[in-house]
Amino acid sequence: MTVQGLFSARANALAQAYEMPRIAVVGRGFSGMMMAIALMKTVRTPFHLQLFDPNSSVSGGQALASGHSSEILNSRVRDLSVAAGDPDDFNDWLCSNATFRSAVPAAIPGFLQIFVPKSIFSDYVYQRFSQALSSRRDITVQVSGEAVISVHRSHGDRFVVESAGAANPPFDTVVLATGYGIADHEPQSGQPVVTPTTVRARRLVSRPHTVLLGSGLRVVDRLLQMRDNGYNGQITIISRHGFLPQSHTRSNADPVFPAEAMPGSLSEIVRFIRQACENAEANGQSWQSVMNGLRKHARSLWRSLPAGQKQQFNRHLRALYDSHRNRLPEALYVRLKQELAEGNTLSRRGQFLRRTPTGLMLKPAGEQGLEQIYADEVIDCRCQEPDLDTPLMRSLIDAGLAIPDELGLGLAVEAAGALSVDGRTTEGFFAIGPLGLGSLPDIDLVPEIVTQAYAAAEGVAARFYPQCKAV
Repeated sequence: MTVQGLFSARANALAQAYEMPRIAVVGRGFSGMMMAIALMKTVRTPFHLQLFDPNSSVSGGQALASGHSSEILNSRVRDLSVAAGDPDDFNDWLCSNATFRSAVPAAIPGFLQIFVPKSIFSDYVYQRFSQALSSRRDITVQVSGEAVISVHRSHGDRFVVESAGAANPPFDTVVLATGYGIADHEPQSGQPVVTPTTVRARRLVSRPHTVLLGSGLRVVDRLLQMRDNGYNGQITIISRHGFLPQSHTRSNADPVFPAEAMPGSLSEIVRFIRQACENAEANGQSWQSVMNGLRKHARSLWRSLPAGQKQQFNRHLRALYDSHRNRLPEALYVRLKQELAEGNTLSRRGQFLRRTPTGLMLKPAGEQGLEQIYADEVIDCRCQEPDLDTPLMRSLIDAGLAIPDELGLGLAVEAAGALSVDGRTTEGFFAIGPLGLGSLPDIDLVPEIVTQAYAAAEGVAARFYPQCKAV
């Protein structure tokens, strides 16, 4: 499907005199839609934009994916604007929405501090995309419902994007916006079958039992949705480390952080941050304020750590860090704590091995034996991990266009999303959002994705500007 603006006489003359630059964005989740908005707002010369995604409709990717309209985003409205230089844009959009405004009268005249359902934010993003497109009569946008299987260089500095459908003309710029990528959580069929040495659990009662895999926001979303829909059975949350999301403060937690220089080693940094949280609470502030302030230092800290300490953080501290940065609105946190306190929901640490006809096999943390968990349903609520062995990712790495980051969490990127290979950027090639998580801490959060998308669009604009300046 192609959407083409009504070219003005000048734009049409430009398009005829010069071949219109072609941009491919792979993925139409939040990162892809945000990149499209940033391009239309930033690149002021005509171009053709092609969005690739096998999904038939625009989704929010994992950031916005929701089977239920009531699922709540974990960021306040004040942090969710998609407009560069206008942090109040989402709030203004909500204020102009009569239906929403009447449903949340207590927040009038503004909604900056509240949390809203993912579906509301998704509507806002899509409307801003539509408005950006309608204001650009000098560009065309094509949506391709095909999976991209490889990208490689053509002659010169252009790129060939191969998909399952018809051949595509070369592109001047390619942007990967595939979120976390696609990975299968189940053990691969080629791996040996694990035979349990012990079977300790026995189903003694007929009460329904559901297991939720994961420890993040999606687990809490699913848990509370099940309860809201009347499920009264036992629920067990299983995760490797057992760290569930912490709580936001009731009101705004302005960022604070110590002014003194940060220590150099990971262990000293952890002690430094813990002490900063204790000091903040002693002074009537909150540890959440310190964590908000830490985000401003996260990238410089990450760059300063040697590879071994980064790997140590990833193994032992990332789950704890994520539970404190990806926080729940206070009301949802209170419900979670009540569930756990009453015993209706259990949280268990251990390694999920495989599903069985009657539930799953678990290796409990700190134990040698295995345990058969009996359950009527096992629901995987974990975020997909990047998979660098997909045909697309392998094509990039084999062609020398990209390399894995040093932790293997995704691709090595620079701050503006440019792919980095041995310290050199791949001209005209970007990876936006969670694919860069091993290089850029917190790049899976909405504010960071927005900032990165506009920075990448500025790079695209600078690349295109010389060829159109003379006209």
